[in-house]
Amino acid sequence: MLFGNKILAYKEELLKDLEYLLRIESIDREKDEECERALAFILKRAQDFGLDYELVTDKSVHVQLGEGGKLCGVLSHVDVVPAGNNWSVIPFALTERDGRLYGRGIADDKGAALVNLYCLRALKENGVAGKNTLRAIFGSAEETGMSDMKGYFEKQPLPDMAFTPDSDYGICYAEKGILHLRVSTPFNEAKVLSQFHSGKAVNAVPDLAYVMLDSSGYDEQLLMRLADAGEGSFEFNYTIDGLMIISRGKASHACEPQKGKNAAALLIDLITHAYDVHDIGALCSFIDYAINCETNGRSLGLKMSDSVSGELTVNLGIVHIEGNTAEAYIDIRYPVTVKGDYIIRQFKAVAEYSGLDVEVIHHDKPLYVEKDSPLIRELSAAYESVMGEKPSMYTTGGGTYARKLGGRGVAFGPHFEGDPINMHNADESVDKENFFKHAQICLEAMYRLFNI
Repeated sequence: MLFGNKILAYKEELLKDLEYLLRIESIDREKDEECERALAFILKRAQDFGLDYELVTDKSVHVQLGEGGKLCGVLSHVDVVPAGNNWSVIPFALTERDGRLYGRGIADDKGAALVNLYCLRALKENGVAGKNTLRAIFGSAEETGMSDMKGYFEKQPLPDMAFTPDSDYGICYAEKGILHLRVSTPFNEAKVLSQFHSGKAVNAVPDLAYVMLDSSGYDEQLLMRLADAGEGSFEFNYTIDGLMIISRGKASHACEPQKGKNAAALLIDLITHAYDVHDIGALCSFIDYAINCETNGRSLGLKMSDSVSGELTVNLGIVHIEGNTAEAYIDIRYPVTVKGDYIIRQFKAVAEYSGLDVEVIHHDKPLYVEKDSPLIRELSAAYESVMGEKPSMYTTGGGTYARKLGGRGVAFGPHFEGDPINMHNADESVDKENFFKHAQICLEAMYRLFNI
């Protein structure tokens, strides 16, 4: 019998633990104590299951089965992005509706994290004595730059082979480079614009933005006419501090910004048609001419692609203007055959025209693993044994823990084509049947790595 099927014996208990874990608002840098709670829960359940475990850093732990042989890893994270807006269910809870499981983190990545833990339990309780060391590694800062894995691998060895269920099926053998850039002005010189706020995560398309303007009646009428003629959804409110314009868009992951509607970019596009650079400041002017609502980097001089990983993408993730502060955070995903230093130089050259400062906040270089490696052969066999067909090979603009593995790991699952998971968006969810189909594939893959 297929070993992966043994995970189905734990369905109800796994869902009960998932309900508890989803209620923890583990948002790194905003609610660090909740991230600690999420990791503590993983370790508590590992202890309950009689598994070996270790708190390696305050942001990373591992749970282990076996010793000796090759070190094989399965990596997942328990931190999540903020809930955002427009949910039809409670974000930080498990809701089952119409055959789907809803909640922030169910798809990215708490669902997969618990599956990893339960796979170790299934192996132990079924008496599997593997040849290798199988280690489930859990982090709590994946969404904010993966400092958790940097700290973890400063204290622990890299696995000989590993995978992370934090993407899609089939097997992701290449990941684009990721750049997070902070763009700012030495001082905020805007005359009319007093506040602009949008976004909480650089790796998400913001679905809400607002601006405060000290405007005249003529300006307001012009802005309303422009709003009616434009593509955005705007709301005008008159306050004691001036005119507030609220922009509403659609969230999506920064690796696929074209699937969202950037509320910040749409609002900046609106106000730059009514005011000049002295009124709204150099930062908004730069965003208007260099980024606007584009997601392909054309106006930055960065439109490019390769045959392995596809097109470069650009996302305006955060804008914060108030008082003397004027800053924006940009997410760029670039093809695997391109040098990141070139992207940085070109971006800085364009920003210098507006007198802006550019700081590299985070840089992950691209990942590429040969398609015929032993790891990919084992994962492919696990997938085929459950699904009855070979997995596809693909590349992604997403950033997973795989890029922290020095070419020894790939992203593998947990999501299936055609399942609208709404990652980093409202109503994040997974098909319940697909969730447990992944659990079977994951257990089969871990079983094979344990015995390779």
